[in-house]
Amino acid sequence: MTKKHTDYLQRILTARVYDVAQETALEPARNLSRRLHNKVLFKREDQQPVFSFKLRGAYNKMSGLSEDERKRGVICASAGNHAQGVALSAHKLGCRAVIVMPSTTPKVKIDAVRAFGGSNVDVVLEGESYSDAYAHALTLQAAQGLAFVHPFDDPDVIAGQGTIAMEILRQHQGPIHAVFCAIGGGGLISGVAAYIKAVRPEIKIIGVQTPDSDAMLQSVRAGKRVELSEVGLFADGTAVKRVGEETFRLVRDLVDDFVVVSTDEVCAALKDVFEDTRSVLEPSGAMSVAALKQYAAAHKLKGETLVAITCGANMNFDRLRFVSERAEVGEAREALYAVTIPEQPGSFRRLCGLVGSRNVTEFTYRIKGPEAAHVFVGLAVNGRADAQKMTQIFERAGYGALDLSDNELAKVHLRHLVGGPAPRTVTGGNMAEHERLVRFDFPERPGALLRFLDSLSPDWNISLFHYRNQGGDSAQILVGIQVPPSDNRAFSHFLQQLGYQYTEETDNPVTQLFLS
Repeated sequence: MTKKHTDYLQRILTARVYDVAQETALEPARNLSRRLHNKVLFKREDQQPVFSFKLRGAYNKMSGLSEDERKRGVICASAGNHAQGVALSAHKLGCRAVIVMPSTTPKVKIDAVRAFGGSNVDVVLEGESYSDAYAHALTLQAAQGLAFVHPFDDPDVIAGQGTIAMEILRQHQGPIHAVFCAIGGGGLISGVAAYIKAVRPEIKIIGVQTPDSDAMLQSVRAGKRVELSEVGLFADGTAVKRVGEETFRLVRDLVDDFVVVSTDEVCAALKDVFEDTRSVLEPSGAMSVAALKQYAAAHKLKGETLVAITCGANMNFDRLRFVSERAEVGEAREALYAVTIPEQPGSFRRLCGLVGSRNVTEFTYRIKGPEAAHVFVGLAVNGRADAQKMTQIFERAGYGALDLSDNELAKVHLRHLVGGPAPRTVTGGNMAEHERLVRFDFPERPGALLRFLDSLSPDWNISLFHYRNQGGDSAQILVGIQVPPSDNRAFSHFLQQLGYQYTEETDNPVTQLFLS
């Protein structure tokens, strides 16, 4: 390390953060450790009063301002977590703060900023990204004479974040193979790397980015700072178009490697953290865990100590629906397929027979034409190789099969579409003639679906089927069954004898609007 790097050691050792921040736990992730055959530790920065690490750097910067600067007030631009740190610091120090946030910032973060800062804080929403908010903040700074509190490109902010590394090495004095840090603008990883490389240079520092917000990785590869035209917003805490000048210098010199993680991998990591801690992180907060898993597998690590900094937990509750859907695919525990089967009675039953004892996570089907039907199938699998094996099983049975596990359109939209009204025959008739629509509660146990199909009369054709395993004790299934009027009494007997709770939806107004 050069002297310019080692200067950060003293800055970090003398940083003022503990007036507002707390020393967070370095917590063993027991379930994940067993699965990965390595000792996994979570540095729980999501447990800070503002639910992220940003409080450290913000307070260290603001506490070092002169009395005159604090009297005039401060300003910052932030996607949310830094803003909360500045807000709480302003409240603690009794100074005014103007906080400019992108209009895309989750409401939970905007509300939190106002709550933490109280009457000391004015919130301004501007632009669609951090970079847009930053440009507006600079304009306001010049007009009002405010002190700028940068979220990452400031030595005092970097030093404040570096206290995380100081705690890690104090809390675990044994060998550590690597520490994983999410990167937005680079303040967190710069402070962590500066301290660890000065004290324990053998520990690897691994930076983590997403493919749609990888400004730091692109900059390091290009040897100069690269500005992205657009950034992804799923992991909004790391959605930065251009990294800092100082953070780029430190990361380029001190970071050992980078890992790029997908949305699905981040969702799987969110679930991993929840299962170990019963805590819900935000996507950026779980990026380090996703990278740790990927890195351990790629390097075939066994028996090593790996630290993931879980850097934030400001999650919009509504996002959990998306996370839950994608987590199983991200862990390669669910595979999605489009399977083409003959449009004839018994085809659907034969398809289920090929699935066998595997856990079905989803079936979506709507009668389409006289020759063939396309079925959307979700299956529980044990990794990518197992998913490929299932594709081969379908194909050997004569069914066309397309693996959709990496198809974004299928994962986001098509899996939720039942298919609309049934088409007309060439003579103008309804291809789903005499269709009865019934909603069932199936018990979530092996064989429930096959028992249902085996109980159906071979004279009744399935014209619509939508099944989604929601992870509870039962699943709700919508089924369209073509039952001739002469079989109505037999169909009623079938429903009673089946033993599953059901509700007939044939006359539901929504059915008439969208499916009839």
